[in-house]
Amino acid sequence: MRGNELSASIAAMVKAQIPVFVWGPPGIGKSSIVKQMAKAEGYDFIDLRLALMDPTDLKGIPFYDKASHQALWAPPAFLPSSGRGILFLDELNSAPPAVQASAYQLILDRQVGEYKLPDGWAIVAAGNREGDRGVVYRMPSPLANRFVHLEMDVSVEDWRAWAFEAGLDTRVIAYIAYKNEDLFSFDPTENEKSFATPRSWEFVSGLLQSEMDAKLLLETISGAIGKARAVQFLSFAKVMHKLPDIEKILETGSGDYPEEVEVLHALSTGLVMGVQKNPTPERMEALLEYTMSLQSEFSVMIIQDLQRAGHTMESLPAFSRWVGKFAYLLA
Repeated sequence: MRGNELSASIAAMVKAQIPVFVWGPPGIGKSSIVKQMAKAEGYDFIDLRLALMDPTDLKGIPFYDKASHQALWAPPAFLPSSGRGILFLDELNSAPPAVQASAYQLILDRQVGEYKLPDGWAIVAAGNREGDRGVVYRMPSPLANRFVHLEMDVSVEDWRAWAFEAGLDTRVIAYIAYKNEDLFSFDPTENEKSFATPRSWEFVSGLLQSEMDAKLLLETISGAIGKARAVQFLSFAKVMHKLPDIEKILETGSGDYPEEVEVLHALSTGLVMGVQKNPTPERMEALLEYTMSLQSEFSVMIIQDLQRAGHTMESLPAFSRWVGKFAYLLA
């Protein structure tokens, strides 16, 4: 299930207070999807990493109550006491069986020990699949049966929309547009320490923006995505100097038209980000004029990226002419 579909499904089940378990390989953004959905819906969000917990961390610590002459459990302060939100149980199937047993009561009965989950809160969990070479424990069938299970797929289209919004480095977004298969390269049968995932490409973006010495970039980026892929990426990044003046294009609607595929991918990304920084009707009109003579697949990719980001341009004079020219690619 793609990220946008997963987010919509989780939102519906959170409202119905149906527990959800999100499966997927490492580094594809499972926790980010749930957190973004919570923010969009106005929910509070508590992220519990169960693999780092002991059973008493959830159940609390017993103490003697003099008034009732009973042993009671003091619930942990990190569990919610009011409001509405999502209690996110990350790495649930990586937690030891004893911790899973404590979580089972919380999921099944919405309470554990003396603690009861407030009515406005829903439970969402996530974990890696058993074949992903992670440290996982087989989930007991009674616990598994308490969830609706959804598996997250990697979508380049969804990732690009997120990357534009998150402000990732232009070179990273352009490279993934050029070479889609390099967004996610995890192979559980290989013994690789470094491999490409949406998470590791975010690391690469941070490294590029850190003003690190250029001599160190290859080895450092190799530590995030692997040596061969780092060499390919840095070779691609060198074409950025061949880009025409993006600001001039967005101000005048005219400029040079590169022919190299790598440069066209970088140009397309740069134009989208240029509009997003200052999305005036005049700049969008200039963009439409320029893309009239751009290679058709890149012209369509630019406009679709902007539309997915929520920018509307249907009322602009040049848009009807643009649609007339590229309608055969939009069908």
